[in-house]
Amino acid sequence: MRSVHTVAVLALDQVIPFDLSAPIDTFNWARLPDGRSPYRVVVCSAGGRGEVSAGSFTLRAPYGLEALAEADTIILPGTVDPTVPLPPGVAEALRAAAANGTRIASICVGAFIFAATGLLDGLRATTHWIAAEDLTRMFPAVTVDPNVLYVDNGQFLTSAGAAAAMDMCLHMIRMDFGSSVAAQTARMSVMPLEREGGQAQFIVHPQPPAPAGSALEPLLEWLEENAERELSLEDMAARAGMSTRTLNRRFREQTGTTPLQWLHRARVRRAQLLLETTDDPVERIAVRTGFGSPTAFRDRFKRVVGTSPQAYRRAFQRPAQPAAVP
Repeated sequence: MRSVHTVAVLALDQVIPFDLSAPIDTFNWARLPDGRSPYRVVVCSAGGRGEVSAGSFTLRAPYGLEALAEADTIILPGTVDPTVPLPPGVAEALRAAAANGTRIASICVGAFIFAATGLLDGLRATTHWIAAEDLTRMFPAVTVDPNVLYVDNGQFLTSAGAAAAMDMCLHMIRMDFGSSVAAQTARMSVMPLEREGGQAQFIVHPQPPAPAGSALEPLLEWLEENAERELSLEDMAARAGMSTRTLNRRFREQTGTTPLQWLHRARVRRAQLLLETTDDPVERIAVRTGFGSPTAFRDRFKRVVGTSPQAYRRAFQRPAQPAAVP
């Protein structure tokens, strides 16, 4: 490895400002034990020394695509509309860099830029959870995992939403220069070196709705109101006036899931609200949400949300409101 590792950040038009600045700041915070900076960060544009729109402001990138050939790492920030075709020469420059062994990493919806080069075909990747379905639809050769903060395939990396860019950059710093340098960079960035849980804890999981006027609507309302009760498939079928077989079939037809899976999701959503708004212990929340056993609750919660109830509470519990002064 060269004495100074060059990181080229490619700013395309309508670049997302945080996606652009997060890797610049994170790599620039890194210091070796002797105080030297191990990274040189340059900003490139497709036009070269041209102006690039960044939403509320315009920036001038001092380098063009030729700088990508000299980089050790290339970072691809997202753009406001990631479905816009790549400017001429971008895909070719990235594929040439990849052929020379350059490490390439995308941030948030920068995964669309990355995938458009074909370099992610056959690989696992991530992006912001809200854009994961679009990435899957546009690039079916890419295996999209919306639940993680970043994916490291070795030479190619992808990260989730904007803040996950810092997690990925710290990971790359640790791979390049060791844990102590990465840990000091994390402290300077006021970030944990590793966050607990993945992107799944931030995903909103709405229940699949039944079509308006569906025979299932009354049952779904009843399930929401009685989610804390110990309910079996037979109980739900009896409430709906159907056989269990018919209920399962209609549920799949109208919601895309099973009655028990629907009920578990409803219970997890209620548990998230209780973890955010109360100080009830996990054991009590398990009872209040119908899981009964704290072990069953923890297992189901982690499978759906991607982290433990305790970790979720630490991340999302709302601060207590100060008492009003009389």
